[in-house]
Amino acid sequence: MQFKQFYLGCLAHASYYIGSETEAAIIDPQRDVGQYIADATANNQTIKYVIETHLHADFVSGHVELARQTGATIVFGRRANAEFEHLAVSDGDELTVGTVRLKILETPGHTPEGISIVVEDGNAPRKILTGDTLFIGDVGRPDLVGSKGFSAAQMAGFLYDSLHEKILILPDETEVYPAHGAGSLCGKNMSKETWSILGEQRKSNYALQPMTKDEFVKMMTENLAEAPAYFPRSVAKNLAGAESLADLPKPKKMSAGEVKDFSGVVLDVRNADEYGAAHVPGALNVGLGGQFASWAGTLIATDTPVVIIADAEEKVE
Repeated sequence: MQFKQFYLGCLAHASYYIGSETEAAIIDPQRDVGQYIADATANNQTIKYVIETHLHADFVSGHVELARQTGATIVFGRRANAEFEHLAVSDGDELTVGTVRLKILETPGHTPEGISIVVEDGNAPRKILTGDTLFIGDVGRPDLVGSKGFSAAQMAGFLYDSLHEKILILPDETEVYPAHGAGSLCGKNMSKETWSILGEQRKSNYALQPMTKDEFVKMMTENLAEAPAYFPRSVAKNLAGAESLADLPKPKKMSAGEVKDFSGVVLDVRNADEYGAAHVPGALNVGLGGQFASWAGTLIATDTPVVIIADAEEKVE
């Protein structure tokens, strides 16, 4: 089995490649899908499935584009009700990728449609891809889906059941691979580690310590930071499927005079030292070195016209 984690620092987001024999599956893909296709080509494998553990709120996913380019089947939990052709899976369903078995666990709590995926291949260590249900050192926020008709308390109750009835019954040596790490807005106390083993999480993860369901719900619904305004837009885009990157309009260069008279947001993506030495008056500085996507998405209102200032063409891209 080929197993690879792709980690995107600016979103603290992890996606996964699972390959066996002539087939592969991609889990929770980034918007830019070229790297998965390149790995499949290098491994002489065809991408059979593109699996989403849930409808992501913090970024627009590449599931539709990856399926469009490869012919793969998109897989969602049955409660997603996505607006494009996909395979809706339920608790206990199994998918195969070569010799690898992918067992689906319905694990609502962060979102209603959330799933986790148990990965088994002969004598290889059992893995579980937990999406935003279980993080390293944390669990998913229960308050990001208010538009779906559930309160944060109800979702926290679902999350408790998912953790205790589906995930924590697995052996301690099970390897845990979540969809996010420290810096993501989908939790509040995530570790910088990007994977762990379940036994370690039983001991060290505050949300997995012995407590009643009511105590868990109270803890998970207190002192939550405000969700960014763009989150519902990302969910809607992931439900409908994003357009191809190739079809998006390309940015055009602007003169200093045009920038001076610009009525939108001027976003300077250089590092802080360069920005501090000289910058366009009124420009917002969010450097590419940190949580760029989360900060820019939070600070700039959706649909606001943006001018990007960078010191290289690839950074504009």
